[in-house]
Amino acid sequence: MKYDSFFARSFSKHEQKKLGIGAFVSCFIIAAIFCILFKPEIHHFRVVNVKVSLRGGPKILAIREEVTKTKKPYFEIEQEKQICNVTHPRADLCEMNGDIRIHGNSSTIYLVSTQLPSEDNNNTWSIRPYARKGDKRAMDSVTNLTVRKVHISQEIPHCTRNYTVPAIVFSTKGYAGNHFHDFTDVLIPLFQTSRRFNGEVQFLITNKRCWWINKYKPVLQRLSKYEMIDIDKEKEVLCFPSMTIGLKANKEFSINTSESPYSMMDFTKFLKTTYSLKRKFAVRLKKNKPRLLIISRSRTRRFTNVEEVVTLARSLGFKVVVGETGENLAQVAKTVNSFDVLMGVHGAGLTNMVFLPEKAAVIQIVGLGMEWVSKVDFEIPAVDMNLKYLDYKISVNESSLIQQYPVEHHVLRDPPGNMISPKGWVSYRKIYLDQQDVKIDVNRFRNTLLKALELLRS
Repeated sequence: MKYDSFFARSFSKHEQKKLGIGAFVSCFIIAAIFCILFKPEIHHFRVVNVKVSLRGGPKILAIREEVTKTKKPYFEIEQEKQICNVTHPRADLCEMNGDIRIHGNSSTIYLVSTQLPSEDNNNTWSIRPYARKGDKRAMDSVTNLTVRKVHISQEIPHCTRNYTVPAIVFSTKGYAGNHFHDFTDVLIPLFQTSRRFNGEVQFLITNKRCWWINKYKPVLQRLSKYEMIDIDKEKEVLCFPSMTIGLKANKEFSINTSESPYSMMDFTKFLKTTYSLKRKFAVRLKKNKPRLLIISRSRTRRFTNVEEVVTLARSLGFKVVVGETGENLAQVAKTVNSFDVLMGVHGAGLTNMVFLPEKAAVIQIVGLGMEWVSKVDFEIPAVDMNLKYLDYKISVNESSLIQQYPVEHHVLRDPPGNMISPKGWVSYRKIYLDQQDVKIDVNRFRNTLLKALELLRS
């Protein structure tokens, strides 16, 4: 009995003390490990020695100590990339990778995710895939597509056709059919969006116009190796590994190189290869006479004395041709490429400058009230295409508007020179674009043609 009593007292004095210290050290170590694993600010640690007194002598324990801190958490949760950008002024755009399903005739596109959609973020977007976002008149005719990010557990349509190449969805409605808008709203944005795929991309078209597709078939076939799909008529569910809804557009009739890996010269070279155009540079004047193409218009913004202009140009040494460009784009491309100077009143015909050889000249006749629109639509793009640019701003006496309004009328005295608001565009167009013809003062215009000759020599 005495032995048992002594043993109990001995345990009480020594072993309990030892267990208590051991428990304290264990808790300290567990707490340190917890902080190391779960405290997000801790980034670097070092090993330090801690002296602890235990029975049998002091013991040295290795403990990790914080050295530096970082803002990056130990367990980092990667934020999801925003798939749709609806803030760009030119066009809304969605770019997605993963399990993408498009139910064509329902106008709905699904991005299937294994992550639960966040309640704080918008997971549904409405996209009209046409690159003239601010123009309500153009956009109203474009199909509104619904893009939805959904969880795999939600009710979603099953794939009936699977593709291994990326897809691009765009519309051929809006102002498509107008030669200028075909390029600035569709073809140039489509080039920017699809060129990087080197043909390995599937085009999905909404608001498909067969005649439009036929007109630009050589361009479309060089950008995509696959037969394009009319999604408005598609009843199956098509599945893709990646998809772009909408087109990348960042500059009127040109490309903003700060937002794109391509330039407008890349686009014009692409066109020249597409249509097998032979002339890369404009003529050298020492060897040949320069060829001048004057674009005639049959309805609005016509030259009313084109014969006088032709006589003047020929007297200065130009070979002159007058004519409308036509609808056969392959033929138009070859014709325009054979000239050194392209001249016309502001209008869609000047769009064909994309086929001119480099360092050729463009002469834009700027009617009353057309300064801003002429600069944005053709002056800036011409420079981006490595062309020589000239404009000829007509006087009031050279405009047919002087026959329709009194001399003191604000239409003649105060024509708009700056950007026209969408609200005022209809009335502006009706007066300055649809009712105005031009009678060139050949004596004053002579200097412009002489300047064009100088530019071709430089």
